[in-house]
Amino acid sequence: MTESGTVTGRVHLGSRGSVVVIAKEPAPGRVKTRLTPPFTPHEAAALAAAALADTLGAVARVPGVTRVLALDGTPGPWLPAGFTVVAQRGRGLDERLAAAFEDAGRLSAAPVVLIGMDTPQVTAQALSSALTLLGTWDAVFGPAADGGFWLLGLRDPRPSLLTGVPMSRPDTGTAQLARLRSAGLSVAHLPVLTDVDTAADAAEVAAAAPGSRFADALARLGAALR
Repeated sequence: MTESGTVTGRVHLGSRGSVVVIAKEPAPGRVKTRLTPPFTPHEAAALAAAALADTLGAVARVPGVTRVLALDGTPGPWLPAGFTVVAQRGRGLDERLAAAFEDAGRLSAAPVVLIGMDTPQVTAQALSSALTLLGTWDAVFGPAADGGFWLLGLRDPRPSLLTGVPMSRPDTGTAQLARLRSAGLSVAHLPVLTDVDTAADAAEVAAAAPGSRFADALARLGAALR
């Protein structure tokens, strides 16, 4: 990878596809700011680190894929082996998502599935299913409860499918779906998941993923708050 974040090197043609996690380094004050209060910036960062570790762990359990982390920041102990790290590039989130798809496409000639770090309840089975669906469908869409999306899979990851889509709004998911359909793509849908944005979201997600690092971290911090 060059300093600008462009991937260089050999393309992995034998992969089922790529699974990309787009994430920020879980540093205090930079992540999960809507969790403060009730949590401190350091506690919110600890929850973000646990969510990211769970997410990367799920990706690591998907067989036969190229694993990519599109990172804003520096890798830490939460990063397991087997991932290619690329620097995020672009200004808005739409450009960063498009660039992550583009960079992953250079690493593997197969379809690309992208998720964020806000759904630690995601499973390897769900990610594997998304890749399988891309054998039949042009795109796979995982809607989020807040109106956005937690997963987007593309058989042909063209930047034009994302750039200009308004992000971080209640209608982001609707706008992204409209972009896919206007391009003539067939779209498969996955179940709705809740992103971790607020303390209420965190409690809901932890309940959906008992035994996860995220649930354990929330339980420890919740006990401290009481």
